[in-house]
Amino acid sequence: MKSIVTLAFIICSFCSFAQTEKDLENQVEKLRLALIDPTESNLKELSSASLTYGHSSGTLENQDQFIEALVSGKSDFASISFENQEILVEKNIGIVRHYLVADVVEGDKINPIKIGVMLVWQKEKGSWKLLARQAYKLP
Repeated sequence: MKSIVTLAFIICSFCSFAQTEKDLENQVEKLRLALIDPTESNLKELSSASLTYGHSSGTLENQDQFIEALVSGKSDFASISFENQEILVEKNIGIVRHYLVADVVEGDKINPIKIGVMLVWQKEKGSWKLLARQAYKLP
C-alpha cells in the first residue's frame, strides 16, 4: 500500500511540474507576441513591477522604460522567433534561455538580429511574471 501511495505522489508531482513548465512556456510565448504587438496592458500583465530588462548593448530598463520603448515604437519588431529554448523551473522561479531571432524596424529599414537571451520569471500571485531579462551578443 505504501508503494502505491508513493507512486501516486511521484506521478502527481511530475504532472504538476510538467504543467508548471507548460504554464511558463505559454507566458514566454505571450511575451514574444507582445514584443511584436505591444500594448501597455499586455506588457504590464507579463512583467513584474520590479523588472530589470537588459539589452545586448548594455542598456538597462525598468518596467516603465521597457513598456514605453515598445509602445512608443522606439523598439519595434516586425517579427520574432525564439530558437533553442530551454526552461528550468525551481519552485517559484523559472529561467528561460533562448536565441532571439528577429527583424527590427529601424526607420525605413528592417535589420535582422540574432542574440542570446536569459529570462528570469517569478511566480507572483499564481502567475508567471518576467522579473529580469539579459540579452547578450553571440560569438
